[in-house]
Amino acid sequence: MIDLHTHSIFSDGELLPSELIRRALIKGYEAIAITDHVDISNIDFVIPRIIKACEELNRYVEIKAIPGVEITHVPLETISDLTKEARNLGAKIVIAHGETIVEPVLPGTNRASIKAGVDILAHPGLISHEDAAMAHERGIYLEITSRAGHCLANGHIVSVAMKLGTGLVINTDAHSPQDLITDEEAERILMASGVTKDWVNTILKNSKIIAGRLPKSQGNQ
Repeated sequence: MIDLHTHSIFSDGELLPSELIRRALIKGYEAIAITDHVDISNIDFVIPRIIKACEELNRYVEIKAIPGVEITHVPLETISDLTKEARNLGAKIVIAHGETIVEPVLPGTNRASIKAGVDILAHPGLISHEDAAMAHERGIYLEITSRAGHCLANGHIVSVAMKLGTGLVINTDAHSPQDLITDEEAERILMASGVTKDWVNTILKNSKIIAGRLPKSQGNQ
């Protein structure tokens, strides 16, 4: 399993980075990104600490730990600048908190995040065909999630993405240790979301590409 969307105590997760990574290793993970929630108030605090934890743990554990962030519930006008700042501070993966149907996310967040050039648009809810097409054109991945609530729109996201060829990834958005999943569970979630059998392996490869485990030419972008 490669999971590119998880949270530690540096936002609203339950675990220290070291325990989160340890539990992911025991679960059979190959790689994990720690992508804590950020806005202008904490971005310069969170990223250096996640980087420090990942760099230290990568010296000792047999799992690739990737420092990242999730830009969350911010004004549309700030998403582009926060994306640039996150990259300048050293985040290897930048996720935007998309327009999930279970939270009051600002309308237009999906499009603003795609225009900002984030890597992954998390739980984008009832994303429009126009926004999904733009994500496809710009090489931005849409997230299929195992997280309760957010997962209610998985079927819609898969339907739109498969029509347009937009890249998909599966993540947990883990906040607790019990949120981590196995490869087999990930495959079942994808199939239950309407992913055809031939697309399952492609989606799993997309996660490997983002994590640097495969060359970009092997994905569906």
